[in-house]
Amino acid sequence: MNPAPTQTDIREALRVCFDPELSVNIVDLGLVYDIQVQQDTNWPGFEPRYVIHITMTMRAPSDEREAMLIGQVKNRLAGIPEVSRSEVKLVWEPAWTADRMTPAARQQLGLDRAPKQGLITIKL
Repeated sequence: MNPAPTQTDIREALRVCFDPELSVNIVDLGLVYDIQVQQDTNWPGFEPRYVIHITMTMRAPSDEREAMLIGQVKNRLAGIPEVSRSEVKLVWEPAWTADRMTPAARQQLGLDRAPKQGLITIKL
């Protein structure tokens, strides 16, 4: 019997889904808010399969990017043998902020660099 994928398993799988503008994965960006794994009681086979419910957001509204990201997530989860189907719910509350990013994402985007200090000379 195949064990149910864990939330950690799903997060790791989603690390190959990238925000198209920033080229940073959606997990490290903090776009994935919640993951629920539920046994698929309608699955006809002997081995159990699971439905994955993802609640996520985007940095900003965009119909084109919404469809692209949701498609990436659903395609990635479809590749996991224990998963029968997935549902992706896009939410706007709570609003995404850069505070949700992991240190790895902040480093990749250059947001963790210390500000330059010292004297500034301005010539007029």
